[in-house]
Amino acid sequence: MPARVCCCCAALRPRYKRLVDNIFPEDPKDGLVKADMEKLTFYAVSAPEKLDRIGAYLAERLSRDVVRHRYGYVLIAMEALDQLLMACHSQSIKPFVESFLHMVAKLLESGEPKLQVLGTNSFVKFANIEEDTPSYHRRYDFFVSRFSAMCHSCDHDPETQTEIRIAGIRGIQGVVRKTVNDELRATIWEPQHMDKIVPSLLFNMQKIEDVDRTGPPSSPTGGEKEENPALLAENCFRELLGRATYGNMNNAVRPVFAHLDHHKLWDPNEFAVSCFKIIMYSIQAQYSHHVIQEILGHLDACKKDPPRVRAGIIQVLLEAVAIAAKGSIGPTVLEVFNTLLKHLRISVDFELGDRRSSAGSATFSTSSKENDERIVQNAIIQTIGFFGSNLPDYQRSEIMMFIMGKVPVLGATSQSLDTSHLGDLGTRRIQIMLLRSLLMVTSGYKAMTITNALPAPFLDPLLSPSLMEDSELRQLVLEILHNLIDRHDNRAKLRGIRIIPDVSDLKIKRDKISRQDVSFMKKHGQQLYRHIYLGCKEEDNVQKNFELLYTSLALITIELANEEVVIDLIRLAIALQDVAIINEDNLPMFNRCGIMALVAAYLNFLSQMIAVPSFCQHVSKVIETRSLEASYFLPETIFKDKCNLPKSLEKHEKNLFFLTNKIAESLGGSGYSVERLSVPYVPQVTDEDRLSRRKSIVDTVSIQVDILPGNNTEDKIDNTEEITFEALKKAIDNNGLEEQEKEKRRLVIEKFQKAPFEEIAAQCETKANLLHDRLAQILELTIRPPPSPSGTMTITAGHAHYQSVPVYEMKFPDLCVY
Repeated sequence: MPARVCCCCAALRPRYKRLVDNIFPEDPKDGLVKADMEKLTFYAVSAPEKLDRIGAYLAERLSRDVVRHRYGYVLIAMEALDQLLMACHSQSIKPFVESFLHMVAKLLESGEPKLQVLGTNSFVKFANIEEDTPSYHRRYDFFVSRFSAMCHSCDHDPETQTEIRIAGIRGIQGVVRKTVNDELRATIWEPQHMDKIVPSLLFNMQKIEDVDRTGPPSSPTGGEKEENPALLAENCFRELLGRATYGNMNNAVRPVFAHLDHHKLWDPNEFAVSCFKIIMYSIQAQYSHHVIQEILGHLDACKKDPPRVRAGIIQVLLEAVAIAAKGSIGPTVLEVFNTLLKHLRISVDFELGDRRSSAGSATFSTSSKENDERIVQNAIIQTIGFFGSNLPDYQRSEIMMFIMGKVPVLGATSQSLDTSHLGDLGTRRIQIMLLRSLLMVTSGYKAMTITNALPAPFLDPLLSPSLMEDSELRQLVLEILHNLIDRHDNRAKLRGIRIIPDVSDLKIKRDKISRQDVSFMKKHGQQLYRHIYLGCKEEDNVQKNFELLYTSLALITIELANEEVVIDLIRLAIALQDVAIINEDNLPMFNRCGIMALVAAYLNFLSQMIAVPSFCQHVSKVIETRSLEASYFLPETIFKDKCNLPKSLEKHEKNLFFLTNKIAESLGGSGYSVERLSVPYVPQVTDEDRLSRRKSIVDTVSIQVDILPGNNTEDKIDNTEEITFEALKKAIDNNGLEEQEKEKRRLVIEKFQKAPFEEIAAQCETKANLLHDRLAQILELTIRPPPSPSGTMTITAGHAHYQSVPVYEMKFPDLCVY
């Protein structure tokens, strides 16, 4: 009777339960009963409305087997679920999927590594199934959290640890593939998910040994992917970033910064650089500027961090912009430069602050901090230069103007960096670093015309006297000019100041001077001449300064010189020779001989470039005489380490100097207009000269105008005669005075007839400015406001102070007192 009751109860059980029970063998080692599994699959396909019940019953059995540790039946249940899932694609599969995911969650929650791997494999199979319609209510929060935790597995057995980590990474990859394509589903791009997924992948990527893999993704074999967690995590990270769109790019990038900050991976920053190379290569090109903006924002947030951390972030930015500079980087170009320049000023401020705080106690830690700040500054300069040099020419010209506008010079606009609190040393440091950045940006820049390369708003501050107060500053300015003037890559052939025997061997490349270049020299030629002239008169010049000045003259000759410019350059060279001979500025003997050598090298180059035989003969004769009698006037001798300098230059014969009358005779016979050669070169004076703290050239100009009307070297050599009785008698004679006045008037008339308008205007402006300054000083001393009981305002250090005067201390005129 009991047996009959059991048979009756078994017959009353639902068919789906009987079919499910039949797939489980008595011994789990025998595996899934395939024949009964085929019956269950056919039943599920024929009656899809029963799928949810089949799934629920399978889940019930699996939960019971997990609790009882009957793992063999667990494997059979999951295999059955996988087969049913792959076979059924009807609308009724949605409830079945819920049961399936519930069972996967049960396996992932268990502490048995084999079950966790089994659950992950089933989930990955499910993730690869494309559903006909999305499920809007389904969420994967649990799976994101669980797979992320598996990625950080710290099991004591290395093999088990690697197996669990690989399972976690594959699970994350499955979640991404399942959710990332459909925006209507529960999105995986939400910050709470990205904050778990991205750090989990980065944690495993830190094990990468081959940093060269940071380029575009390779195609490793499937076995290699499965065995290497680092490689699998990298490929998953690339896939995740490749699916990112405009709206969710930032959510994927920000957790990277948090991971690098938390694990202190900015110093050293090899892994950080590797990560951002992967990011830049994986995302779509039009979204590159998002990543750059995020790096800039993080740099701003870390402005008070140690300098090596900031340097690491800046180097990451360099790698990012190196990849993005050729493509579309949107409106972030100026933002990149503006942020970097701001941090450059901050770094200099920190460096000077550390130096001031350690005044008198030179400790190792302080010097180490200063060196670290120098690392930050060099990283900023390198980033600015590299980014700028990779931009298109039309953008590069804007960046050149932008950087030049940031250089602190006298009379600069409000856009320049504020260095008022940094002092003279800080201002100089900022100037040097900005010019170094500008030098890198201008490298390789080729403009169609010199006007495009050197517009007035760029040239004026570049040639400012504020950038001539230091030898290094002058070198940087000249090198920037070389980058912009040299349009045929001749600078390398002119490297080093020397007497070139045959200029034709250099194979100089040049084109015919264009009309735009001629117009540029008429407008700005005097500025270039003036900068070279004043640059030669600086006491702290070294050999490199003279080499760069020589190269500047040679490049102007090659790129911009017509007949009129050639005459101006010769006048400039003779004026420099006069500076060395007369020595009104009390220059050291090395500088005077260096100027003489510079003039000799340049006139030798110029004479061969214009190919006038008589001019070449005169220059060659002077150089030959110098090599025999005064070799220290030649660059090959004066710039040696040990060179015997003369005690004075006054006793030298005139055959050692280049003479204006001989040059005029040689050029006049070849059709050159040599009338202006007799007019001495006078540098153009600007308003900044009167505001600059450096010695003004106004006095020098006035002395040249009054004492050297002809600026003829031969005349000056003849004028050094002894004072005798006859000379004094002639000086007292009235007739002699009248003749001198007539000669002086004649020279003035000749000057106004033959001199260029720019020089005449410069001289008149000089006298007018000098008179204005003297008058202003007189008025300031004589005209003062009367004292007032309410007080007078005085401004010191930019702050207004009021000083009141008591009535009883005031001094009134006598007529006002009764």
